[in-house]
Parts: sequence; C-alpha cells; structure tokens
Amino acid sequence: MLSLLHIENIAVIETADIQFDAGFNVLTGETGAGKSIVVDSIDAILGGRTSRDLIRTGAKSALVSAQFVGVPALGWLRDNGFDAPSGELVLQRQIQQGGRNLCRLNGKPISVTQMQELGRQLINIHGQHDGQQLLDPVSHLSYLDSFGETEPLLSDFQSSYQQVSELSREIGRLQMDEAEKARRMDSLDFQIKELERAELKPGEDEELSQRRQVLRNAGKLMDGLSEADFALSGGEDTDGVLNLLDRAEGSLRALGRYSEELAALAERLLETRYEIADVAELVEQQRESLDVSPGELDQLEGRLDLIYRLRKKYGNTVEEMLAYLERCKQEREQIQYADDRIVKLEAKLKTAVAETRRRGEALTQARKEAAVRMQQRIQKELAELDMPKVRFQVDFAPKEGKYHMDETGMDEVQFLMSANVGEDLKPIHKIASGGELARIMLALKNVLAENEEIATLVFDEVDTGVSGRAAQKVARKMAQVARGKQVLCVTHLPQIAAMADVHFSVEKGERDGRTYTAVEQLNQDRRREELARLSGGERITDALLRSTGEMLEQAQSWKAGHMEDFP
Repeated sequence: MLSLLHIENIAVIETADIQFDAGFNVLTGETGAGKSIVVDSIDAILGGRTSRDLIRTGAKSALVSAQFVGVPALGWLRDNGFDAPSGELVLQRQIQQGGRNLCRLNGKPISVTQMQELGRQLINIHGQHDGQQLLDPVSHLSYLDSFGETEPLLSDFQSSYQQVSELSREIGRLQMDEAEKARRMDSLDFQIKELERAELKPGEDEELSQRRQVLRNAGKLMDGLSEADFALSGGEDTDGVLNLLDRAEGSLRALGRYSEELAALAERLLETRYEIADVAELVEQQRESLDVSPGELDQLEGRLDLIYRLRKKYGNTVEEMLAYLERCKQEREQIQYADDRIVKLEAKLKTAVAETRRRGEALTQARKEAAVRMQQRIQKELAELDMPKVRFQVDFAPKEGKYHMDETGMDEVQFLMSANVGEDLKPIHKIASGGELARIMLALKNVLAENEEIATLVFDEVDTGVSGRAAQKVARKMAQVARGKQVLCVTHLPQIAAMADVHFSVEKGERDGRTYTAVEQLNQDRRREELARLSGGERITDALLRSTGEMLEQAQSWKAGHMEDFP
C-alpha cells in the first residue's frame, strides 16, 4: 500500500508529506484548494503524463516521491532487475523546467515506461472521466473481459484472426481484373528488360566512380608518379635513393669488421632499402595502370550516365536496383500463376476462418458465462448502493461485416439497465443520470478490483451527482472495500468523509504574496469542524457541530457493527 507521499513544488504545493494508512483515507477541502494536485502527483509517480507547467512558479524543478510498504514479490521487479527488501518500494520522479524527467526506483534510474508498467500493479485511479467511459459501449467489452479473465482465450483468437487477415490481404492483392493484370504485366516486363539489359554488377557504380576520378586526373598522377620513380630509382646519369642506400650500406658493412655497432647500422640500412624497393615497385605498377586506352573515359562516363538514369527510377545503389529487379520478377511470376495461388490461399483461408470461428465461439461462451456472474455481482453491489430496483444486463449481438468478427472477437457487447420498475432495459448512455452513473461505475470498479492484486484504489470525486441516502450507501460501500484494499478518496460529501478511517484536509492560503496549499491530518475535533463546513458552508453553528459529531459517531458505530463480514 501507499504509506507516504512527498510533494515538492507541484503547482500551489511548495512541500507536503502525506502519511496514508491502511483502510479508508479521505481528502476534503474547498474547490480549488489543491485536492486534484494530490491525485495528479500520485498519477505522476505512476508514470502518467506530466508537464513543466506543473512546476511551481519560481522553482527549477518539481519532485514527487512515494513509499510503498507490503508490496508482494512482483514478477515485474525480478524481470527488470529490481528487488523490494521487506516489501518496500520508493518511487521518485523529478520534473525539470527543460521537460526532462528523472525517475528512480529504490534509488536506481528507471524509464517512464517502466514506471507506468510498475504503477499499474500498485495503484488504480478512478476519476470522474470513468463515468464517461461507462457511457461508451466500445469500453464495455474490455470491462467484461477483465471481469471474466478471458484474456488467454482472446489472445488465442487474435493469433488465429491475424492469420485470417493476412491471407485475406494476400488474396486481395492477387485478385485483379484482366485489364489491370495486363497493364501491370506490361509495366513489369518493361522494367525487367531495362534492368537486365544494363547487366548491372554489385559495387559497379563505386568502382566506376573511383576509376573516373583516376582518369580525369591522369596527367597530374603520371607527372607525380614519374617524379617519385625518378627520386627512388634514379636515371641514366643520376643516382636515386636506392643506389645511394646501396652505397651507404656497402660502406658500413665494410667497416662492420671493426665495430659491431656499425655492422648493426648496415643491417638496418639493408632492411630500409628492401622497404623502399617495395615502394618503388608499387609506384611503377601505378604508372603502368595509368596507361589509358583511347576513349576509355568516354565509355566510362556513358556507363555511369546509364546507371544514374536507372538510379532515378529503381534505387540509389546498384544493389538496390538488383533487389528491385528480383522483386519485379517475383511479382510477375505471382501474377502469371495468380489463379493457382488464389485457389491454394482460399483453401488455407477457409481452414483459418473455421479455426478462428471455433476459437471465437469458445471466447463468446466464456464471455456469456462471465456476463451472468457480472450481472449478479453488479446487481448485488447496486442494491448495497441504494439502487435495489435497478436492473443491469450485459447484452450480446453478433459482429457485423465480413466473417462477423474482428480483432476483439465475434461479439458486440453493451451494458443495459432499467432504472425504474416496469421500464424496459435500455443502453446505459440513454437513461442513466449522473448519480446513477457514479454508483454503477463504483459497483463495476469494485467488482473488477476483486480480481486484481492491486493494493491501493484512488477515487477522485467519483461521487458527483450523489447525495442524501445514496451518499450514505456509497460511503458504506467504500468503507467495505477498504477492509480488503487501501482506499484513497477525494470527496465533497460529509457522509463519505465521516466514514473514513483517516481524514486529511487540503487548505489553501497566502503568505508573503504567494499562494500555498497545506495538507493536514485531522483529529476528531477538526474532523467535526470539516464535516460541518462540508454540510453547512462557512457559517458553522454549535448545532451543526453537534450534528456532525453525531454523524461521526454513527459512522463509527456502523463500521463496528457491520464490518465483521468484510476481511
């Protein structure tokens, strides 16, 4: 669970340390006080999107740090080279003015993507926008699959459906009318003949370019090589370096009988002479290679011009043009034998469709069985949320389109409800009010959370549109959920705040011309005052304080008498 949240320079919060506890934690405060900043900070530590606009004015960076205790031995930690001694984790994220994020896990750097992966296993945040997701039928199928844990069956179906899609696309590429086929064959024949006539060779363009460079500068090269050859080998009346070295080596060798050092020098000169003789031979070979035949440069320029024109159409290098030629030949062959290929592919497609449909039917059956259980669980949750007359149903319809399937399966799923006795079941988005949506989403999230190992649930003002008796029911439901998981709730309702095990107040104030937000854990007297503010506004009377005191006592009494069945 989340035990400590440290915030520095996030919006109006200069610094705050919030020590959460197990059970039901509530945050209250005036609108705009900064409650959403606390939730945004939690989202940031889970790898959510951030912006440098979050950084408090005048600060160079912002920091969020979260300490988790009692973390199970998550496979993710092992797979990514981390450990959690004694089940403790510390996640940190620093947001800098330049937009850079520095993320750490137990002091070691991690990426934002890794933070997201780990965060999904630590905390689940439910915000006001979740109600809008419930209105979108597209999301209903994913809710059902999550509840029914049908992901393995869905994965099997999708691997088979992918084969169907690939075969269908290949058949589509091969299917063309005769006129289109004739046009394509003419185009391929022309390109193949043009490339084959060129008789291209791998690396030819580079070799020709280098040879052209030599030929264009043949005069300069010949003069320079001739001068080097003369210096090395000499002429009829002039000694070159090699002759001079021979004389020097002979003189030293004659003196070597008198001195070992001079004999050694003679050997060194001999080795140098051999090396220079090799150089002289290579220089001579270079001179001979410059024996340019008449018209060679023109022929070479013509060849390079041909390659340049082909390059504009078929590829930047000879290798790319040869690869394009091979693809053209393969496509021509496919078109020539397309009918036979289509027959074979259609046989494979028929088999793949049958297998995919078999897997899809198994997935559908699992989903329908899960739907029955989901309906029962949602109905039970709704009854506990003061909606005993509401009927909830998961409606199935076959997919439209080719093969009546897509990557999600063979089912169109939609949640239906009837808010009043005698009314027909209708799509949720057509009849549910704001308060009903809030409770249905709470019921759905509670049901889904039962299958998750996540220890902490965050509810960000999900009680919008709820009041009176319904608010009391929502408060009790959250208290029940908090018996098995840590619950953090941002709320404006006194009924929910009164049911909390730990109550925090978020207050905004001014100091030295700057706005500051502070987070304070409330004692019993301060809780009475905060509940009075939530109930009656800024004018807090003695009667209102007595009333909120009774509200707290009733909440504690209810938890003491009704929570024994909740582990």
